[in-house]
Amino acid sequence: MSNSETAIKASIFSIIGNASLAGIKFIAGYFGNSYALIADAIESSADVFSSFFVFLGLKYSSKPADENHPYGHGKAEALITFLVVSFLVISAIVIAKESINNIITPHSQPAPFTLLVLGGIILFKEISFQYVMRKSVETNSSSLKADAWHHRSDAITSLMAFIGISISLVMGPGWEAADDVAALLASGLILYNAYKILRPALGEIMDEQLYEDEVEEIRKISLNVSGVIATEKCNVRKSGMYYFVDLHMIVDGNISVVEGHEISHHLKDEIKEKMPQVQDVLVHIEPTFVSVRKYFRDHQIEDKRVEE
Repeated sequence: MSNSETAIKASIFSIIGNASLAGIKFIAGYFGNSYALIADAIESSADVFSSFFVFLGLKYSSKPADENHPYGHGKAEALITFLVVSFLVISAIVIAKESINNIITPHSQPAPFTLLVLGGIILFKEISFQYVMRKSVETNSSSLKADAWHHRSDAITSLMAFIGISISLVMGPGWEAADDVAALLASGLILYNAYKILRPALGEIMDEQLYEDEVEEIRKISLNVSGVIATEKCNVRKSGMYYFVDLHMIVDGNISVVEGHEISHHLKDEIKEKMPQVQDVLVHIEPTFVSVRKYFRDHQIEDKRVEE
């Protein structure tokens, strides 16, 4: 199964899971008199839409390159991640607003059975987070990672609701708003998670150099390719689930253009074989004497060598 197929399958799992839990939470919150649980249902409803957009984004970003999109459609995935984050932020704002209204408005205590519902929800959402996060790492998908954090934020809001309702039930009259306070705190955690999701996606869309581990691996592979003396510049950018590499390799300046061309192709093939997540490698050839001169020039050192 390809990365895109694996990611799409995980996104479908999220859609079904979020839709089912949204209904369960709303019914339990309504009949159990718990706004914290209703707030959970609001977030899960938003999660259904965000997971659906993740699904659409993964489908679109997996389209092959064409004449108008020579680098493929992978950037669409980062754009979808921004949309997912916006759903998180909207959910947090709605939850915070309604929590404050409920804190200042007297109401009855939540029903004890809501704790059982929340316990099951917390367990399911944490399992969902672990599953989707594992698939996001496996496929290198930023939007799927954002979807995974939706599950984790849902587990957090459910946990906060569980704590708030427990306090309300144990402490008795006068503590009815404990679950609303818990929902308010959960909204802050959701906003924090939204930032954690947004930051790497923003770096991806701006082609920020965030992939030092990949650069190190590329350099190691390069040095094992026959004819490659060393590497200079190595830039890596991410598009969807794949990487694009711009690499300067140093070869013997006395070899022919044909030989340099063959070495560059061998290097490109070797990197793509050892690193399947690399979609393409653009190799620039640097002969040894050019590289030495560049070093002198970059470091403002006078080159006093005698020209041959």
